[in-house]
Amino acid sequence: MELIAKERDRLLQRTARFLGLAGTIVALVSLSVPGVVPLSTYLETLPLLAVLAFSHIMVARSLAVIWASLGMLAGVGALLVARIPFSMPPTPGLAEALTPLAAAGMACFALVLVSSVPRILLLTLGAVASTVLIQFADMSDGGLSPTALSVILGWVLTAVLGYWLSASVPRAARRIYSIGKAHRAERQASETEAQRRQGARLLHDTVLATLTLLAHSGVGVAPEALRQQASEDARLLRQLRLGATPTPQSSGPYNLTPVEETPLGTTLESVKQRFGRMGLEVSWHGTGQVLLPSDVLDAFLLSLAECLENVRRHSGVTQAHVTITDDATTVRAMVTDSGVGFDLEGIDEDKLGFKESVIGRLREVGGNARLFSSPGSGTTVVLEVPR
Repeated sequence: MELIAKERDRLLQRTARFLGLAGTIVALVSLSVPGVVPLSTYLETLPLLAVLAFSHIMVARSLAVIWASLGMLAGVGALLVARIPFSMPPTPGLAEALTPLAAAGMACFALVLVSSVPRILLLTLGAVASTVLIQFADMSDGGLSPTALSVILGWVLTAVLGYWLSASVPRAARRIYSIGKAHRAERQASETEAQRRQGARLLHDTVLATLTLLAHSGVGVAPEALRQQASEDARLLRQLRLGATPTPQSSGPYNLTPVEETPLGTTLESVKQRFGRMGLEVSWHGTGQVLLPSDVLDAFLLSLAECLENVRRHSGVTQAHVTITDDATTVRAMVTDSGVGFDLEGIDEDKLGFKESVIGRLREVGGNARLFSSPGSGTTVVLEVPR
């Protein structure tokens, strides 16, 4: 917020300098036209115009009110000197030549004089003095002359611009901050939800799987395999309590230090051996070895293991086929069994096993899963991940 306020002030200061120097230069050129003012008067206005230009330069460097005050005093002095002697009618074109000085060279200070009441009072004095002197230089009858109205318009426009920028920039900054705050809150909520889903998957794929085996008294699973899986789950829980962040390789064994790239062929064998210990014979077909980034590989193998776990628990058969294929962009695994199958429309949408542990996990790495099954005809699941 403070940085934005500084940038706003810098913008106002630089705009005041540019507008003031432009008006002063135009007035100097206009006074240089022969016949507008006597030569002696012209020479007397030069030091005052120089002081005014110096004030413009200093205003761009500092917001101290002394520079705006000095500039307006120099401008009023230049207007007075240009109109002397007062007893004689003004020369033709004098008011028009002095208008840029009053309407821009002096009015530019209004950009930096709208921030407090004392500054506004100084602004008002400068506007009144410059308007009266221009009106006096014009000597027109019937109210305010067009040149005096031009001076008033210059002061009003610069004051309105200065106030608008001073008020609008903080409002815009507050809105930007509120949008950023809402974005951070949404991102935090998304990260929290992602952590919750990851935790649910981890619990589902490890401890709950082991407890399910125990609830069924380990039917179909060798006691040694059950003890090994329970031991691996206990080791994982101990590491989690110590603050480790798990990156699971499969349901059971977990790797807590992922590598950048891992060959798929070497890890598929561990999945096969684990399910072989639990009574499910897995036949592998297709590609022998494929390199995948560690995060993609983890999602792919965990989803594959979850599909095999579903075959082991629900299909009613003891054999499954896994076919691995790949092309330039995608690695696919087709898990097939000839078991009892099921009706796809009968799947509970809140069922965590397939929706989260397979589909959700693959989509997080840019992959997808498709499920094909019907009662009595077995089940086929196609898993796809990018290379």
